[in-house]
This record gives sequence, structure tokens and C-alpha cells, in this order.
Amino acid sequence: MKPDSPELLLARDGAPTAVVIGAGFGGLAAAVRLACKGWRVQVLEKLDAPGGRAYVHREAGYTFDAGPTIVTVPQLFEELWTLAGRKLAEDVTLKPLDPFYRIRFDDGTHFDYNGDADHMRREVARFSPADLPGYERFMAEAERCYRIGFEELGATAFDSLRDLVSAIPALIKMRSWRTIRGMVNSHIRDPKLRVVFSFHPLLIGGNPSAVTCTYSLINMLERRFGVHWAMGGTGALVTGLVKLLAQLGVTVRCNAQVQRIVTTGGRASGVELANGEVIEADIVVSNADTAWTYRHLVAPEQRRVWSDRKLDRARYSMSLFVWYFGTDKQYADVPHHTMVLGPRYEGLLKDIFKRHHLADDFSLYLHRPTASDPSMAPAGCDAFYALSPVPHLDSGTDWRTQAASYRQAIERRLESTLLPGLGQHITVSRVMTPLDFQDRLLSHKGAAFGLEPLLLQSAWFRPHNRSEDLPGLFMVGAGTHPGAGIPGVLMSAKALESVLPPLSSFAKARA
Repeated sequence: MKPDSPELLLARDGAPTAVVIGAGFGGLAAAVRLACKGWRVQVLEKLDAPGGRAYVHREAGYTFDAGPTIVTVPQLFEELWTLAGRKLAEDVTLKPLDPFYRIRFDDGTHFDYNGDADHMRREVARFSPADLPGYERFMAEAERCYRIGFEELGATAFDSLRDLVSAIPALIKMRSWRTIRGMVNSHIRDPKLRVVFSFHPLLIGGNPSAVTCTYSLINMLERRFGVHWAMGGTGALVTGLVKLLAQLGVTVRCNAQVQRIVTTGGRASGVELANGEVIEADIVVSNADTAWTYRHLVAPEQRRVWSDRKLDRARYSMSLFVWYFGTDKQYADVPHHTMVLGPRYEGLLKDIFKRHHLADDFSLYLHRPTASDPSMAPAGCDAFYALSPVPHLDSGTDWRTQAASYRQAIERRLESTLLPGLGQHITVSRVMTPLDFQDRLLSHKGAAFGLEPLLLQSAWFRPHNRSEDLPGLFMVGAGTHPGAGIPGVLMSAKALESVLPPLSSFAKARA
């Protein structure tokens, strides 16, 4: 049946209900999938607009995507539109980018990274012709990790120990105990090329020197499906999903913070909002940070697995400092995505992930959407954000006092490297710190991506899509399987489908 067919709409009148906490990509995708299966769905969002980490800031004619800006695997979005009986292109225009990124080293040299195999070989040869055979071996391994880790296991909910045991042969084939940094180093000798092919886990909150080499699948994802920009900004995808949900009869209610998951008979039976309102539901799906969900929304006595002690002992991703700014001139030679690397790589990673120390130096991701989409700024102007990976709040950094000086240091760095005269051309400016991730986005320790994607915090070892602690509670988003990044959170909603109770079970329970 089509989602808007009279048969399904009639069936949905008496269908079981689902409350989704959080209107990020994971929550919106879960709501689409639930509605298309016949559930009655309501989405609750703490902020004043949907999007979560993909919130949109608008000021003086500039549009700033707050978080994710790199769109890969557009098929995952197309699948949601197809389920709802529509086409993605009817609501969103995706533009392929070339290059995907420019990786700029501290000495001024750069590597333009894209999906064309011949171009990539030429770029590798510019730095180290002797590494061409090793590069080919690395990409062959990355393809194997993509095939096994993404195609075979990505949408599989690791719901039981049996699922883990079944996946062990696949993990062995990928040699998942290796780090991605170790995998790259085993094939490539040039130090700059080692950075080029190992930095990708930083995009999902992982330390390349610690995360499993399974994440080399990102390299192959990009080659196969490209890197895209949603015209109008990543927020256009959020707007499109909200429109899709409206057509499916699903409401997205903003300014509705959930303060407690209500239970009846030992299972989730709804939520209580900060204003005291109780909303009953047959199931609850949380797209909120998983550690926050368990620690603040589920009572301690109902958590046998994800106790406070276990959550405190877990390792969390880094946080982010993001400076959003507009200029009254354009920097035409700066591409859409630039990785502006500092003087250190390994040492900086240790400071961020292990020492939890805010270093004086930094590396940046510089986003210039107006390189592809002039609508993001007034005519003749540029919109930017500069993102710096920083330790989460265990660092003890007082961001209330240090944010201004840190932003100024980033400004000086950009002015001396890529954006000459920057200080004279800034028209709007705002920052986001780890405190915003904690207080505004409700992320434990201010971690931007939830649990760090280590081998023993992935798949079965990650918080499950179906809660191990509370029947009737389900998880989507960066903190559950398969992990962070737009493809990961969309895949979590797909994995959710495999562990949902059948609609018929609720009809029998009510009979």
C-alpha cells in the first residue's frame, strides 16, 4: 500500500503510537519509516526548530548550517522519499562536489581529494610516486571493508550476542582489530599521504590512531557515491523530511523538551515533558544522545546494562569549537571544503583524545558553502564556518572565558594562510563551544558525536537499537549502531525496523 492510500490511513487510525525524541536526521528518518509502516507518530524536539545537530542559523542574509555539511550516500535519503511515495529531487537538489576536499598542509602544499581514480593516482604521485602500489592496496582493503562493514553489516541491528558471533568471520576478514592509522601506514610511507587517507574518522568523532580500520569504508563510500551539497544548505534536507512527514500525517513539535521516559509495568509507555505534560505511546524512540537518554531520561533502577558507572567509564568522542562568520567579500580561490592542517598530527590527536588538553595549536575544517551555492550569503559575500576538534568537557576548559581568545587565534591563522585581510571583512560572527553541545544539544560531556567509535564501542558493544534495559525503548542516531555521520544515523533508522515489534502484537494486547 502507498503511504497515503485510504487503506493505510484507515488502518493508522487504530494503529499503535510511537513518540520520537529529537528531530535530528536519525529521528526524522525513524519517523518516516515508522509512519510508512503504519504507526501513528509524533516527533518531539527540544529546540525551536527541527534539525538537532543539523540546526540552521540565519543572520543578516547569511545561512549557516550548524553541523553536518558533507552529504554522502544520497541513496539513503532517496530511499526515505521512495518509501513515502515521492522523489527526493522534488524537494531537494543535490550538487556533486569536485574536489570533495582540499587537504592543506602547514607548509602550504595541498592535496585535492575526489572520487576520480586517475586524478587520485596523479595526486598521490605528486607527493610520492613510490606509494602508488601501496595506495592501490589500501583502496582494495577499503573496498572490502565497505562491502562487509557497510553493505552487509551497516543496517543489521546487533541486537543479541548471536548477532555478534555471526559477525566475527566478517570482522576477521576486515582485520578489524587494526586501527585505520595502522592500516594506512602498512601500505603508505609518505607522512602527508598517511594523513590524507587516515583523517576521515575525525568526521564522525573518531581518533584515526584508535578507531577500527573498518572505518576505511568511508574512503570507498565517497569514491562510489561522491560528496554532495544540498542546495540551500543541509537544512534543506531537514525541511524536506519535515515536509515529507507532514504529508504522512506526522507532527514535529518543537520547544518540547522531554525530561523523563514514563514506564508502565516495566516498559516504556510514553514521555513526560519539561512542562509536566505526559504523552502516552506504545513505544519510545530516542534520537537524543544515548548516554544522556540513559542517564537523564531512564531511572537508574531500570538500567541493568547502561548504569551510571558504565556510562562514566565509557570513552567519548571529541567535542568541537565552531566559528560561523560572514564576510563582505568573496575568497574565490577557497574551495567548498578545506582541511587546514596545523603543524602537528599525532601529538594533537593525543592532546584531544587521550590527554583531554586544549592545545595552543589546532587543525581546522573550513567550510565555504558559497563556493557552490551563492544563496548562502548576500550577493558578493561569503559564508564560512571554521571547525576545530577540541577535547570534550573532561578537559576542564572554561569556555565561557576562553571562547573569545580561541576564536581570535583561529581568525589569525586563517588570515595568515587562506583569507587575507579577514579581520577587516567580517560582517557577522557567532561561535559554538563544547558547552553548547552539553547544554543546548544535551550531549554527555559535551561530546559532539557520542561514544567514541572504538572497536569495543561499536556494533554489539554500542548501545543497541532496541534498548537492553527498558522494553519499548529504541535508539537511533550517532550514539547507537552503526554510529555517527549522516549515513550512520540514517542507517540506524533502517536498523530500527528490524527490531520493532509487529503492529499485530499491539492489536492482540488490546483485544
